[in-house]
Amino acid sequence: MKLDILNKEGKATGSQIDLNESVFGIEPNEHVVYLNVKHYLANQRQGTHSTLTRSFVSGSTRKLHKQKGTGGSRKGSIKNIQYPGGPRAFGPEPRDYGFKLNAKMKDLAKRSILSAKIKANSIRVVEDFDLDTPKTKQYLNFIANMNIGTAKSLVVTADVKKNMLLGSRNVQRSGMVTADNMNAYQLINADTLILSVSAVKRIEEILK
Repeated sequence: MKLDILNKEGKATGSQIDLNESVFGIEPNEHVVYLNVKHYLANQRQGTHSTLTRSFVSGSTRKLHKQKGTGGSRKGSIKNIQYPGGPRAFGPEPRDYGFKLNAKMKDLAKRSILSAKIKANSIRVVEDFDLDTPKTKQYLNFIANMNIGTAKSLVVTADVKKNMLLGSRNVQRSGMVTADNMNAYQLINADTLILSVSAVKRIEEILK
């Protein structure tokens, strides 16, 4: 499988890159992609939600009146949940939402997404370069040259391109990541992937 290599102006350079079929040409596994995205989003949750239980509400634990003979209901203490200002029964407590996902499943999810993007013609390969200055305008011009309209984009490079990274910070529908740090959520959340030549080679080293 081959793709044309573009320059930063979005024009074909006349060269092509040969993509590894084991990374960019597999049958996508949708369930593994779902699990990987769920794993990522679960790990982003702080899990700091909390409410007061009987242990944390201030008040005496003295029994308000005797158990029988009053004609009223049984009352253990002023900290019971039925009193105004009392605690909450079975309220949320701090917890960790994360769960384990094997590294091989994470790699399969990435390969599945990359293969699906190739089939949808949603990947652009550009030659390695960096912006002259860390300007948002230059970064926007680069994205516009890729002829993707208003689609969400993700630029993947082999290493950190400082000027491009700084120029992309204020752009809402585009982002940057290195090949070593990309995850399934970032890949599937982008409509179009813009990969540098060295990033393609690095991705193939990691995932094949």
